[in-house]
Amino acid sequence: MSRVTSLRLVRADVQFPRPQIADVRGTVAAELAASRGVFPAKGTVAVAVGSRGIANISAIVKTAVATLRSWGLAPFIVPAMGSHGGATADGQRQLLADYGVTADAMACEIRSSMDVVELDRGDLLHGLFTDRHASGADGVLLINRIKPHTDFHGAYESGLAKMAVIGLGKERQAIEMHRFGVPGLRDGVPRAARRLLGMGKILAGLGIVENAYDETMVLEVIPASALMEREPALLEMARANMPRLPASTLDVLIVDRLGKNISGTGLDTNVIGRMRIAGEPEPASPHIRAIVVTDLTAASHGNATGTGLADVITRRLFDKIDVGVTYTNVFTSGFPERGKMPIVAPTDADAYLCGLRSCGPIEPGAERVARIRDTLHPGELYVSPAVCDQLRGRTDVLVADEPREMFGEDGALLEF
Repeated sequence: MSRVTSLRLVRADVQFPRPQIADVRGTVAAELAASRGVFPAKGTVAVAVGSRGIANISAIVKTAVATLRSWGLAPFIVPAMGSHGGATADGQRQLLADYGVTADAMACEIRSSMDVVELDRGDLLHGLFTDRHASGADGVLLINRIKPHTDFHGAYESGLAKMAVIGLGKERQAIEMHRFGVPGLRDGVPRAARRLLGMGKILAGLGIVENAYDETMVLEVIPASALMEREPALLEMARANMPRLPASTLDVLIVDRLGKNISGTGLDTNVIGRMRIAGEPEPASPHIRAIVVTDLTAASHGNATGTGLADVITRRLFDKIDVGVTYTNVFTSGFPERGKMPIVAPTDADAYLCGLRSCGPIEPGAERVARIRDTLHPGELYVSPAVCDQLRGRTDVLVADEPREMFGEDGALLEF
């Protein structure tokens, strides 16, 4: 394959608002202390922790565990991540370990199992399940980030309500909800969450909101009785502070890496403007003609969910894919389009050239190209002169004076 010899782009940095919490541990302890009354005087508390890459998650969980123990309670941690980690107990334990949440580091037991117990579904249209270990505890504390979902938009997206249902319900509950498609997530999860919260086992949720720089900006303990009322407001706060690409139209977007620790869909659909769900409308913005992805994060453990959102990937990424883990994830979610295989190119430069060629004829110098490290950091990017011209003069974007080469002689992207 013919390799492009040069791609010179200019560094641009978007300046997003940056509210953040300076004392994460102190805030967690204070928030829990303010809600002491919702916890029992004694007994066990299952602390539910998920699979998302959350800033300060190790410190947050460790402080929560220590605070519960200081009250005379006996906390233990349960993975609350649906079918992630290859839908195995060891896989889910390993995902937590990747975030520094281990038994030694947290000074408490981690009880990882895919076993669930079935609960009374009432008038729900599906079965209702929860983690067996959590079910046997005297109470449950949810810890999760609240943020816009990558599959749909509604009053409850990715957050505490979803963790209560799908996270704690393991693969069994994930299958139950995802078989209804988007309505199962948008409408079914809140209904199921209300029923679960009404049973009294879940005591509270520690909601986390991050700013556009993946920094902790809100830590709030919400009693179970107020969770469904409070979560939508935190979701809107998270949506207002999402990072976004500064350009709404691109010919080629180069993404250095995708991964489950970056987004549940590997690539955040809110950033790239692609959902790829049959029957669901695509976002109006941004509009990107070709998306090129060059690598898979090690923390994904071969789960390449999100490749189907790209147009071209590299051989390096392809060789890291664990097909079994990836297919388990996409079929459990009910969105197999996201696990499909794009064009595979030998090198990063070849992948870019494939993406550019797919855009049709473009006058040299008029290519609208951007490169980002991943969809968690779309405000840190390199852009082509055509995009740079649109950004200069904006008070929220700092643009460098000189372009730099993106590819080395071997066709690999140079360090970001």
